[in-house]
Amino acid sequence: MYVPEQDAAGSAARLVSSFLERRREQIAQRWADAPLFRSVFTISRDEAVEACKAVVDALSDVAVSGRPEHIGAPGFATVREQLGRMAATRARTGSTPAQIADEVAALREPAVELLRREFPEPHGAEAQESVLTLTLIMGTLRLVVMETTLREGEDLIERQRLQLTEVATPVINLWEGTVAVPLIGTLDSARSQVVMESLLEAIVDQRARYAILDITGVPTVDSLVAQHLMKTVAAARLMGAECIVSGIRPAIAQTIVQLGIDLGTVITRASLADALAYALGRQGIEVTARADAAASAR
Repeated sequence: MYVPEQDAAGSAARLVSSFLERRREQIAQRWADAPLFRSVFTISRDEAVEACKAVVDALSDVAVSGRPEHIGAPGFATVREQLGRMAATRARTGSTPAQIADEVAALREPAVELLRREFPEPHGAEAQESVLTLTLIMGTLRLVVMETTLREGEDLIERQRLQLTEVATPVINLWEGTVAVPLIGTLDSARSQVVMESLLEAIVDQRARYAILDITGVPTVDSLVAQHLMKTVAAARLMGAECIVSGIRPAIAQTIVQLGIDLGTVITRASLADALAYALGRQGIEVTARADAAASAR
C-alpha cells in the first residue's frame, strides 16, 4: 500500500514540474501583478516578469527533486538571493514579515487555477494530488521567504547597531596633538573594541601625543569597563600617546575603590577641561583666564 502512494506522489511531482515548465510565461505574467512583485519592481513590469520566471523555474526544480517540503532543496538556492533582496525592500517600506508571508501565499491561487485546467476533471483524484503537491511547494516557498526575511532583518539590525556604535563613539581633535573620545552610555566588549580602534586610528592620523577618554556620560563602571579602559590606555601608550581619563564622578570613584581596581598608573582628571589643560600644559601651553573674564567673575 505504501509503494503506490509513493508512486502517486512522484507522478504528481513530475506533473507539477512539467506544468510549471509549460505554463512558466502565464504564471509569471499573473504573478507580476501580485503585491509581492509589483511593490518591488515599480518601474519596469518586464523586470517583475523575469523575476517571476526565475521563481517558477526554481519551483519546477524543487518539484522534480522529490523534496517539495525541504527548505534546503537545491532549487531554492537559485532564488534565495533575489527573494532576500525583495524581502529587504518590502521590509524597508514598512511591511511586516507576516504581511510578506501573506503576499507569498497569495501566489498560490493563480498557479492552482492554471494547474486545474490541465486536467479533464479539475477536481478529480489526479488533479487533487497535483494541487496538493503544488500547495506543498508553495508552502515551502513561503517558509524560504520567511527565513530569508528574518535573516535580512537580523542583518539590518546588526548593521544599524554597528553604525550607532560608531556614531556614539566620535573622536574629537581638541588641539594640535590632542584628541578626545567623549563616551556616553554603557560600555560593552563590542563598543569598547570600537573605542580602541577609533582612538588608535585618530592617534596615527592626527599624530596625537595625548589622548583623553572622557567617561562623564558613562552611567556605571564595573570591573569589565575598567578592564576595557586599562586596555585602551595601554594600547594608546604603545602607539606613543599619553592617555588621560577624565570625568570620574564621586560615585564611580567609590565603585572603583570598592572593586579594588588599581588605576594608579593611569592619569586621571576631574573633567574634560582639566584633562585638556593638563595635555596643553605638558606641551608647554599655559592656559589662563582672560582679564575681562576674570574681572566679570569678580
